[in-house]
Amino acid sequence: MHGRSVLVRGGIAVASAAVALTMAAPAALADDGAARGRVIEKEGERGFGINFESGDPAGAVLFTLKLSDGSKLKMYCVQVEVGMRTDQDMIERPWNKYPDTKSPFNKNSSKLNWVLHHGYPAASVKALEGTLGKGDVKFNGGLSVKEAITATQAAVWHFSDGKDLKRANPVSGEGAGESAADVLAVYDYLVGKDNVGIGQQPKPTLDIGPAKASGATGTRIGPFSIATSGDITELTSKLPEGVKVTDADGKALKAADIKDGTKVYVDVPKDAKDGSGTFSLKVSGHLDTGRLFVGENYDKVPAQSLIVAQSEKTSVAANATANWKQGGAPVTETPAPTTPGGAESGGGDELANTGASATMPLIIGGALLGAGVLMVLLVRRRRSEA
Repeated sequence: MHGRSVLVRGGIAVASAAVALTMAAPAALADDGAARGRVIEKEGERGFGINFESGDPAGAVLFTLKLSDGSKLKMYCVQVEVGMRTDQDMIERPWNKYPDTKSPFNKNSSKLNWVLHHGYPAASVKALEGTLGKGDVKFNGGLSVKEAITATQAAVWHFSDGKDLKRANPVSGEGAGESAADVLAVYDYLVGKDNVGIGQQPKPTLDIGPAKASGATGTRIGPFSIATSGDITELTSKLPEGVKVTDADGKALKAADIKDGTKVYVDVPKDAKDGSGTFSLKVSGHLDTGRLFVGENYDKVPAQSLIVAQSEKTSVAANATANWKQGGAPVTETPAPTTPGGAESGGGDELANTGASATMPLIIGGALLGAGVLMVLLVRRRRSEA
């Protein structure tokens, strides 16, 4: 009897493990190597409540997003009518992956980017005072951080959501009456004629594209194009003897030689055996102002998207792979993303899946589930024969 109960418990345990593994499979698919982090609500800097010409009011907050490597970003909200969530990861996405295809964000992104580069905290309160003080603006006791945050967030929502600040009563909260004119002055500057837009999407901290390329022995495989907003601090490689990382002329490269726009090749001798190898880069830099972060499970649980206003220095790594054959034809393959915080992946801006294969947990889970069911059936058969 004891042996049977052990078998039953064993069958249930195996089946439970199988269910856990199969449930974990979607998480593997979601892990595409993009930058990720979570909002730390208690570290947010609060502004005033913002009143719009139409729609419900909303509070201005300069949020803190903590990345997986521990570095932090200062973020403003876009999607004012979607609720903020602090219980799910926010994932970096290119502008063309904005979750609402009908949003004004898609046509106003260059104007919004200008706001982020000229509003607070990219421009200090003193800098904003100096810029607006050249005109007729007179701040009430000087511009405060709270006023600057409010005006910048309001300008962001103007371009991301088509919201206009209510001019007769723009802000609410303690001290709002004394600050209304200051907030309006900065808001008008950020959305006015001086805003000519910054059309180019901010550069990634580090991308190597393509992630993979192949060719013949006796050639230089590539080019692998480097896009970075930081400084390359390390170049390492896992290549067979005689295979080198070079420029287009075959000159061996060092980390200091590689900058934004550099084209890198893998030089393979003619007598090399068929094979493959990788090279890796590390960069120290900032995640650029204007980079977009979207909730990881947005399709199921919408979360208010965020956009970078200021970042700390972060460490980023990326790698690329070269394959070669005797007489093989050159082939360039699809780029993939890079990852802040030291995780490595190759990349372009399409953020292809570079995580673990989602099929493997399903295969293992299926096998375990079958084993668990078999053990339970075996026990039932023994009981029926007893």
